[in-house]
Amino acid sequence: MSTFDTLLIANRGEIACRIIRTARDLGLRTVAVYSDADANALHVSMADEAHHIGAAPAAESYLNIDAILAAAKASGAGAIHPGYGFLSENADFARAVESAELIFVGPSADSIETMGDKAIAKAHMLDAGVPCIPGYQGEDQSDATLLSHAREIGFPLMVKAAAGGGGKGMRLVTGHETLADDLALARAEALAAFGSDVLILERAVQNARHIEIQVFADRYGNTLTLGERDCSVQRRHQKVVEEAPAPGLSQTIRQRMEKAAIAAALSVRYVGAGTVEFLLDENGEDFYFLEMNTRLQVEHPVTELIRRIDLVAWQLILARDGKIDINLDDISPEGHAIEVRLYAEDAFNDFLPSTGKLHKFNVDSAIRADAGVRSGDVITPYYDPMLAKLIAFGDTRDDALLQLRQALDKTAVLGVTTNLPFLRTLLAHPTVRDGATTTTFLDETYPDGPPEPAITTQTVALAAALFLRGETEAFAAHSSLRDTALLGFSSDGGLPIPLDLSLNSQLYSLTATGVGTPLITITGGGFAHQVTHDLRIDGLRKSPHHAPDGTGGLYLQTTDHHLHVLRAQPWEKTDTTASGALTAPMPGLLVALNVTAGDTVKKGDTLAVLEAMKMQHQLTAATDGVVAALHVAAGQQLSKGALILTTEDPT
Repeated sequence: MSTFDTLLIANRGEIACRIIRTARDLGLRTVAVYSDADANALHVSMADEAHHIGAAPAAESYLNIDAILAAAKASGAGAIHPGYGFLSENADFARAVESAELIFVGPSADSIETMGDKAIAKAHMLDAGVPCIPGYQGEDQSDATLLSHAREIGFPLMVKAAAGGGGKGMRLVTGHETLADDLALARAEALAAFGSDVLILERAVQNARHIEIQVFADRYGNTLTLGERDCSVQRRHQKVVEEAPAPGLSQTIRQRMEKAAIAAALSVRYVGAGTVEFLLDENGEDFYFLEMNTRLQVEHPVTELIRRIDLVAWQLILARDGKIDINLDDISPEGHAIEVRLYAEDAFNDFLPSTGKLHKFNVDSAIRADAGVRSGDVITPYYDPMLAKLIAFGDTRDDALLQLRQALDKTAVLGVTTNLPFLRTLLAHPTVRDGATTTTFLDETYPDGPPEPAITTQTVALAAALFLRGETEAFAAHSSLRDTALLGFSSDGGLPIPLDLSLNSQLYSLTATGVGTPLITITGGGFAHQVTHDLRIDGLRKSPHHAPDGTGGLYLQTTDHHLHVLRAQPWEKTDTTASGALTAPMPGLLVALNVTAGDTVKKGDTLAVLEAMKMQHQLTAATDGVVAALHVAAGQQLSKGALILTTEDPT
């Protein structure tokens, strides 16, 4: 029987905060670890003790086994919880923890090793009688061998990193023309994320549903399932919406999947919380083993809500006494739970990651929010862009959807562009409402990415009124008179004031009348709107989220937009705005420059590869041309907008 009173969490962000909360409820002392970039992070302030473990890049901190073990020893921790991501599915880490005579809150290293490598896991599942997707998972990783097997499997096919998940090192290949490039990119992403560039190939199962089974097992052979989750709404093979139970899943398929999941867990003598993932064919009858996640899953809260349990508490209790004492009848599923992942990314610009300061972060209290950030935090380019998970529970699926949509309207995230407007649109989509999504739903619905809604004239007027109100209040706050009784008084009878504003770099020439009075009129470009001090636009009450940016501008969040409102500056063309300039669309590491000065390029050619938030982004030529000059070198860390290279007309 193992005991410990101090727990070190070898992770960061949302999951570290999540584990700390439950550990604290169980009376455990908690120890956080942090990198240079996370010195002031929420998980650091929540823990009883925190240890610095290295520089900002994950390879030098959260993936540094020696540094984490040193922190555990220094803090007197008796156990380590790995969370998810980073070292959570690293068998060497689990062995190192056990060698240090500490408790690893998770399965055995052997189980992790078997299931953590997709190639080995697939061979193991075939032996265990679990249905698997046809493909190639051999040791020969040469391009020639992979290309040969790809042709045998047929297109479309999936290229996957054998050592990891989360969409890293994964590519859908539709034809042999792009396969060589896809293999190279998948290898690079896999090596950066998991330290291994081994790949497997699988036939792409089109129009499938992603269904996963939560399992839990103790050391005495007790293995049980806690039902399924539907995670079919995915972008770049990363889940966006998850729910439990899976809508429309027959009891027959559910039971067959649960039986296969238990067989998979028993085959590796699994202990702890784990998830067995399947693809359910569009015929609704055939399903195939996808992978087993030997850790706590990101989407575990939806299972917790419908089962009224705490899986982290179960993990910690299991780590202390090793036995499950659960009556499944007491936790039979009730109601419905839906989760969305809130990312720092621009959904209307190819989902590029976003960084910067969170001037305001406030989630509606009516739902469960597992967050790893707070107002004032700085989002850096070093880690996964997920800020929080927002989870709603209802008696029915419709109830849960409605509650989640209403909560998103009341949630404020200002200062960093997020996918919040896109999530609102997504939850209102008929296919999502009907529970009829597949893994290809997002790609098919938005083949060129979701279109950005136009900024309405009402929104422009609202932004102008808030901007002027902020300036008025700032003036009053710094006025030597300090006479608040004068606020709202206008002696000029409402003379018109010209106002040029920039809303996300879109320029608006406006006129404001009645500044300093309870009613401001904003005109410009053929429109005129009246805005009251309590934000009624033409009599209609609005409830926007807004916050000053600290430099005289403001952030404004509406249903459709996250806007940065500034006084417009004279437009000056620079090299970085020239049509022949390639710039960094986000902060990141330039991992490859594929051209040199003088090279001829065609529209669509990959010129450079930028790595940000654990993903690699191909930067392509907008037009045919000749590379005129390179302004940076591979290996440099770039800021957003940095000039990478310039091209000129080939003629």
